Amino acid sequence: MAVIIQQVVGRLHGAHLYPDIVGVARSLNFYPMPGMRPEDGVASVVLGLGKSVVDGGRCMRFSPAHPRKPIQSFSPKDHLDNSQRAFLALNTSAPRPDSTPQGIPELGLESLDLSEAERHGTLHAVGSVYSPDADAVYDGLSRRGIRLVTMAGVLKSGVFPLAEVVSLLLKAGSAGSACPVEMEFAVNLSASQGKPHEFAFLQIRPLVLGTDAQDIRIDDLDAPDVLCSAHSALGNGFIHGVCDLVYVRMENFERGRAPAIAREIGELAAGLRKAGRPFLLLGPGRWGSADPWLGIPVSWADIAGVSCIIETDLADMHVDPSQGSHFFHNIMSFGIGYLTADPRKGDTLDWQWLSSMPAVHESGSLRHLEFSSAMEIALNGLRSYGVVMKPGAPLPRRSS
Repeated sequence: MAVIIQQVVGRLHGAHLYPDIVGVARSLNFYPMPGMRPEDGVASVVLGLGKSVVDGGRCMRFSPAHPRKPIQSFSPKDHLDNSQRAFLALNTSAPRPDSTPQGIPELGLESLDLSEAERHGTLHAVGSVYSPDADAVYDGLSRRGIRLVTMAGVLKSGVFPLAEVVSLLLKAGSAGSACPVEMEFAVNLSASQGKPHEFAFLQIRPLVLGTDAQDIRIDDLDAPDVLCSAHSALGNGFIHGVCDLVYVRMENFERGRAPAIAREIGELAAGLRKAGRPFLLLGPGRWGSADPWLGIPVSWADIAGVSCIIETDLADMHVDPSQGSHFFHNIMSFGIGYLTADPRKGDTLDWQWLSSMPAVHESGSLRHLEFSSAMEIALNGLRSYGVVMKPGAPLPRRSS
């Protein structure tokens, strides 16, 4: 057994120690936005100590290959919903461990308001301002308004070549490891001219993948056992234990009723969530769309607890997949499977089988099916396809 002691990266600002930027980067991104490839990678960064990144808190996500292209924020509301509003720092004046009862693991960590970072001078390179009067987000801190962490000065203005450095190290790490990698890093920006910035390469490790899922090919599947196969899918690996399916009845679907359907889904999902039953959600158009004429305008609160989502085309209109705003941000954060079934690409969806199954709840718009066996779900993030098997039907596995 070995113990590695690593120096904390950061600078002191009064009694508080923290780095300007800290983050985690992966050489593969299984939730790429349009125009991006999985191998372009993804990074999640914050101001301050990185516990909030590891714990799934608010952070800034970007592709090192496309640092100016947004992943999670497309509007002022998205920025307000997703952007970091506080940061973690180590209080060096906190009590010593031996004077604290039962040795608190997070001893000395404090959550500070962004006003403290602005006072320390560490917010300027990574901050932006939301102006309620203009309903707009402006890079930099020269205006009055709500302070947000957007990494604008780093990703747009070249204060520090973060994207270039991260991209280079991910490529070198992947080549040296002969596999995709994940790395952790921190940055101390220079406090004065003439002194270099510091990039701290904290650690790198192989990226754990659902490797079996990469060996499943849609054309190998036995059609009667397949509920849905799609050549457009986000996520990677297997999803187990899903025995409930909620779907929109296409034969009765009316776009004008989309908001009412969203409310009904929210009520069903709340019951499933309370019962601890993950579920599969299926319906037409864009899930989470702000425009009810393009799909079902559910909010994240309406479907929290979902394990996988399937989008289908509207009967009279092709709608591009949902990949934007806070809704998509949660899809990424929680690792939820996302399939877009398009028959024009050879995708399949067995509506006839769904209609023949007894429902535990049925209305004019929705059906809720509950199965005694789970539906096997596999997602291949590298090839961008996925499959959902009917209850009890196994996925074929190949060793190569």
